[in-house]
Amino acid sequence: MKAIQFDAFGDADVLQIREVPDPVLRPTDLLVKVAAAGINRADLSFRNGFYGWADFGDSPLIGLEMAGEVVAVGSDVPGYKVGDRVMGITGGGAYAQLARIDYRMALPVPGNLDLVEAAGIMEVFVTAHEALIHLAQLQPGEWALIHAASGGVGSAAVQLAKARGARVIFTAPGDRIDKVKAIGGDVGVDYKTQDFARIVAETTEGRGVDVIVDFIGAPNLERNVRSLNYGGRLVQVGIMGGAADAKLPLDVLLYRHLRIIGTVMKSRDQAVKHAMVQRFGEAWLGHFADGAVRPVIDSSFSLEQAPEAHRRMETGASFGKIILRML
Repeated sequence: MKAIQFDAFGDADVLQIREVPDPVLRPTDLLVKVAAAGINRADLSFRNGFYGWADFGDSPLIGLEMAGEVVAVGSDVPGYKVGDRVMGITGGGAYAQLARIDYRMALPVPGNLDLVEAAGIMEVFVTAHEALIHLAQLQPGEWALIHAASGGVGSAAVQLAKARGARVIFTAPGDRIDKVKAIGGDVGVDYKTQDFARIVAETTEGRGVDVIVDFIGAPNLERNVRSLNYGGRLVQVGIMGGAADAKLPLDVLLYRHLRIIGTVMKSRDQAVKHAMVQRFGEAWLGHFADGAVRPVIDSSFSLEQAPEAHRRMETGASFGKIILRML
């Protein structure tokens, strides 16, 4: 099969398309003819050497999510058959014409979605559901603050919050504010020119928001905590802005009865990941099927254009998911 491979860590130019052996099907696996794969920041981290060679997953190949058609079913797999359309999160190897995936990390593709769209769902929406709904327990009528709302997880979180009946304040570059409003954001903050804490205070008449989902880390921590209402929940999903010199106002944490929760999917054990995928599917597949929630696709590239797809993500200019097409 054709797949993306690289021999040394480095910039996007290290990615090469090559002929490699087909993946070996295990008893709990589906073997999938990949139609499209989603690009994720973890892929860029792997390419740059953040994980090393041994710790990325159960495949030496790059790529963590894909959608396609089942071509073989492991002996211990219930509920799937050859020809089913599936989307899911792999342990590596999604940038390829064939990929294996544990059936518990896969879900059926709703009939109204094509496979390119489906390839942009799993990683970001499972993460957004885990942070916003499962961990933060966002309720109808509450205020949520979603940072980096023009990115993959951020744009997914905005949609889920709105579908949940919450009101959404979000941060994004100024040229993408209207795009985020179009998918459910209520109040936009241009993080380059505006202070989100001030706008939160003005919008909520000083009460603060009930839930915050943050990807930035130290630069936002103190203002995030001060922007929470009594009983508020901050879920830290990433630290793109770093972890050094983080300031935590403990008095606010204490007297407002706040909770700070960290979550990273990649480092969880398999049973936890299986549960994350299944509860997302139970909660939201119907919403995708009726069009209430949809993946946000920024752009798509052919498999040969994997370096260009990575460079697109590195610019920070994308809105939603970047996809690699195999077909």
